[in-house]
Amino acid sequence: MRGGPGPAVNTALVAGLLAGYGVAVPVGAVGAYLVTLTARTTPRTGACAALGVATADGLYALLAVLGGSALAAVIRPFADPLRWVSALVLVAVAAAGAVGAVRRHRARRSGTRTGESPTGPGRAYLTLLGITLLNPMTVVYFAALVLGGRAAVDPAPAEQAVFVLAVLAASASWQLLLAGGGALLGRALTGERGRLVTALASSALVTALAVRLLLP
Repeated sequence: MRGGPGPAVNTALVAGLLAGYGVAVPVGAVGAYLVTLTARTTPRTGACAALGVATADGLYALLAVLGGSALAAVIRPFADPLRWVSALVLVAVAAAGAVGAVRRHRARRSGTRTGESPTGPGRAYLTLLGITLLNPMTVVYFAALVLGGRAAVDPAPAEQAVFVLAVLAASASWQLLLAGGGALLGRALTGERGRLVTALASSALVTALAVRLLLP
């Protein structure tokens, strides 16, 4: 009777967790948007958005495991155009959030109702998944780690699967923690003015981070 996972699987698990936290913990534009999105919507919506980010990280980890250096070589020449696309999408998201917040605030003050529906869980998941996938340099990061591990030994499929799942779990746990912080912030800002300020601050922050993305 076998006692449990072998040393190689345990190594892949630890490597995946470290890689997942390594790419998730630095809070950039996506993390900031996740926090403020949760603050002005619901914890459920924020949790779905967090899982969208984690799904993208998991997909890129899977691509790195399957493609490795070939994918990294294909992506590198397009790094600059993709940075511009990512920045433009973030600016568009920030602008849409600011305009929607102002409209809702004016509608509440005038006693009218807008035709817009708030961001739901499904839409939040797809939005954050799409925004995160616009940063394909993540796959270069994972490819470097995967290729470094293969320098010592060629991993078995089970080890590769454990690595990808560990990346997904690590990223999801961190993104859900950020969403939890956004939920607490939302409880502190329950008034109309508080929600407006939160939405405008979110848009300004995401715009600033998008501009920073383009700086050398």
